[in-house]
Amino acid sequence: MQPIDHLICYAVKANSHQAIIKTLAQQGAGADVVSEGELRRALKAGVPSDKIVYSGVAKTAKEIQYALSQKILQFNVESENELEVINQIAIEMQTTAAIAFRINPDIDANTHAKISTGKSENKFGIPISKAREIYRKASEMKGIKVQGVDVHIGSQLTDLTPFRLTFERIKHLVEDLTTDGINIEIIDLGGGLGVNYEHKQQIDHEISDYCQMVKEIFASSQCKILLEPGRSLVANSGLLVSKVVYKKQGDERLFLIIDAAMNDLLRPSMYDAHHEILSVHQKQANETYDVVGPVCETGDTFARNRQMTALEEGELLAITNSGAYGAVMASTYNTRLLIPEVLVKDAEYSIIKARVSYAELIDRDQLANWQ
Repeated sequence: MQPIDHLICYAVKANSHQAIIKTLAQQGAGADVVSEGELRRALKAGVPSDKIVYSGVAKTAKEIQYALSQKILQFNVESENELEVINQIAIEMQTTAAIAFRINPDIDANTHAKISTGKSENKFGIPISKAREIYRKASEMKGIKVQGVDVHIGSQLTDLTPFRLTFERIKHLVEDLTTDGINIEIIDLGGGLGVNYEHKQQIDHEISDYCQMVKEIFASSQCKILLEPGRSLVANSGLLVSKVVYKKQGDERLFLIIDAAMNDLLRPSMYDAHHEILSVHQKQANETYDVVGPVCETGDTFARNRQMTALEEGELLAITNSGAYGAVMASTYNTRLLIPEVLVKDAEYSIIKARVSYAELIDRDQLANWQ
């Protein structure tokens, strides 16, 4: 089977640190961005503008103007309203905007409800039933260059079946659009490959299986294939290292209170996500804990009834698979300082984001003029 022309556009939202973006850009990757801020980060990290795809459901006029000025590869358009805004701005700027429509195929990704994006009830994309109609409309617009079809049905998919069903629908749509006289050059298949956060969790595929499936479905296509992995590239590369502050015996539970909190890693609180928790020092003894943080929220919990290596106050532990949707979603809730970020390469390490001081954090506040 012949290789398919393709481009990997790293989904910046998974981890938007410039050191991460630059590492991937040096390997030839482009970027999938969802805000002007992410676009600026990608450009500053060295991603060529013609390798950048702009996704996102609420692109503002200001963001569209900036992206057009940078001559990005394409906009993934989410609605007819957005199409009209992009067209008008492109005309005013005396240019054309290359676009793909994000298609909602009404496929259940069988993932967490908060990260499912491809069902008809979700806010994302153009219903596939209306796709041909809106493509015809776009093809007649002066400021628009129709060049692609885009789809993304959700994140953390552990089964290839929803992908296959989706991609086959997209293949048929491209064939229909070709029949309509609309030339499609790019098929953007999004991301969504799952990560094995929990060892007992079953993932029925390897990345190679996914790639083979893409080749089988689109082998006869003359289109360039875009893939937008995020989590699957960076999740397993990250650890959140924390220290045990107190070991507290309750009536029913033994609590391990650590100095990391939900503001540092939100996934367990927001998605009930499982992350393995390991002792930095190898021990044989085990105990069962609720691992919790210091924030004044019951949701500030990393694990419940988790049997793991016995730990004592002052000892270090590591929360695994924290490279995606970890630091990028962190906040200073409870006026807690953001933790430092460290990049490791072989035996070397570098602090790529230093911890700010309390003075720097608090001095960002400004009192009102009358105070």
